[in-house]
Amino acid sequence: MITLASGVGPTLQGATVKLYLAIPLVLMALLIAASGIAAVSRGWVLPMNRRHVRAPQLYGWGQLVVAFALCWQLVFGLVISDSGTRPTGTLIGGVILLVGLVVMMVGQLAGGNGKGRNTP
Repeated sequence: MITLASGVGPTLQGATVKLYLAIPLVLMALLIAASGIAAVSRGWVLPMNRRHVRAPQLYGWGQLVVAFALCWQLVFGLVISDSGTRPTGTLIGGVILLVGLVVMMVGQLAGGNGKGRNTP
């Protein structure tokens, strides 16, 4: 039975709902961070993104920022229970996530060797 425990969020016999949220979020952050490290250190990008990414190192830094933002959201959303810092922390995490996505988009648009462009 799912109940609300003092407005903190749903609980299912303790903190198992938090685990259902935390485990996939941590796994996703680790996978994004591993891909970002590969892009920053070797210039390797996942095959489905190779055609779109023109600056792999910049794209990798964006992925690392996104992975950090996901972990930040995890800490402030699920671990810290102080009602004063939780909203501010999750808002800052959202801004960091947005910055990482913008950096990833810039990595797709900027740089590169110019192949595939139809400009003289």
